[in-house]
Amino acid sequence: MEQKQKQIAVEMRNITKTFGSVVANKDVDFITYKGEILSLLGENGSGKTTLMNMLSGIYFPDKGEILIKGEQVSIRSPKDAFENGIGMIHQHFKLVDIFTAVENVALAMNEKGKYSLKAVAARIKDICDKYGFDLDPEQKVYNMSVSQKQTLEIIKVLYRGADILILDEPTAVLTPQEAERLFKVIRNMRDDGKSIIIITHKLNEVLSVSDRVTILRKGELAGTVETKDATEMSLTEMMVGQKVDLDIERSEPVDPKPRLIVKNLTCKNADGISVLDNISFTANSGEVLGIAGISGCGQKELLEAIAGLQTAAPGSSITYYPEGSTKAKELIGKSPRKIRELGVALSFVPEDRLGMGLVGSMGMTENMMLRYYKRGKGIFADKKYSRKLANEIKEELEVVTPGIDTPIRNLSGGNVQKVLIGREIAATPSVLMTAYAVRGLDINTSLTIYHLLDEQKKKGVAVIFVGEDLDVLLAFADKIMVLCAGKVNGIVDARTATKAEIGLLMTNMREEETLNG
Repeated sequence: MEQKQKQIAVEMRNITKTFGSVVANKDVDFITYKGEILSLLGENGSGKTTLMNMLSGIYFPDKGEILIKGEQVSIRSPKDAFENGIGMIHQHFKLVDIFTAVENVALAMNEKGKYSLKAVAARIKDICDKYGFDLDPEQKVYNMSVSQKQTLEIIKVLYRGADILILDEPTAVLTPQEAERLFKVIRNMRDDGKSIIIITHKLNEVLSVSDRVTILRKGELAGTVETKDATEMSLTEMMVGQKVDLDIERSEPVDPKPRLIVKNLTCKNADGISVLDNISFTANSGEVLGIAGISGCGQKELLEAIAGLQTAAPGSSITYYPEGSTKAKELIGKSPRKIRELGVALSFVPEDRLGMGLVGSMGMTENMMLRYYKRGKGIFADKKYSRKLANEIKEELEVVTPGIDTPIRNLSGGNVQKVLIGREIAATPSVLMTAYAVRGLDINTSLTIYHLLDEQKKKGVAVIFVGEDLDVLLAFADKIMVLCAGKVNGIVDARTATKAEIGLLMTNMREEETLNG
């Protein structure tokens, strides 16, 4: 069917939104049709989420109009959006952990009087059967995987009658298998006449799941194309306004030597279950050691154990070998402060950027001070140095912010990550650990971060890079260690390994004799 014969579900005309001096969206026109999957693509800070936040009632446009099914509407709150059949599923879920799925759905309803949880559960089952969701209505949220929580959020908006769904970076925390299951459900919803808008950075997903792609560049509409007529390169050029070299730089290791040797590392959770089971490996200077594995296989605990944030079981060993010295330093049992006092130059970029890495309510200067507060004299911190460093990072990494004192939480994800990585690199580490350093980031920002990490490698830093994109790990790392159920399931040469080989290691635990053979 030709597009002109399709029914327009949403039309946004000349939408403009500013925050102080920052123009988030400028005169944007946007259309999505009934029964289609539309990808909304653009670099970090291009205004994608802001535009959808206006459609979902979180923001109100400064200028422009919104039409739903041909009629002009005023959307001033999420309640208004739901009344117009619009539901948005955010990256950060809004669920009550101690409640079941059915109780969370019931909480989202605004019905007066009594209602039956049994009837709600039956309706949830109908939705699951119709679209292919897999969810137990009686399961507690705290027992759910990330993909199950996302499923519950989608079911919540469907239960409320939404026929226009906005998914913000829906695969950012999913495994490839979970993402494919989600796409199957999304296609079923499209075939049922729903309009699905996906905000994403992943070009391969855009090409595989969407019908059309709308691209924003610096807050303005760069164009809309049929997915069947697009390629990764053509979409990239529309996003950035120029041709981009998609090749990831990988320099050759120079004189690699053991910098960190981990032996028999075991960590248990609060229930006494091993989240890391007898982990052993070596991180060399001047190399990138990639860590692959399905989400929740011990990646987070491994980095935190090295950083002194996880308690290791007896018999575990993490030994640091300083450059130019034969005197090793044992890190097991040491707090992060004790590790620093030992003279260990260790930098850590955690997965949780605004939880563990930075303080969202603080500006760049104050977030620098969190790392360099001891540079001051006596009880006074050296704010002058932190301000200087903040300005240097802003200029060198091209951080887009109204000012270095603007709260970090007001910046886009890519700019937040630039601040975090810039701060950790400024500490001149000999070991640099990153967890999902480019998750949710656009191509240009990702390439900038790969370049920064490769420059550290050239300086002799041992880089430990936890990633989720196997193509990136194969192109960027020197060696790849695969974790499966908290165990090392293999260490391979990234230059010769295949995606299929690593995929098998991620999901199939090998026998001990095979590993040693």
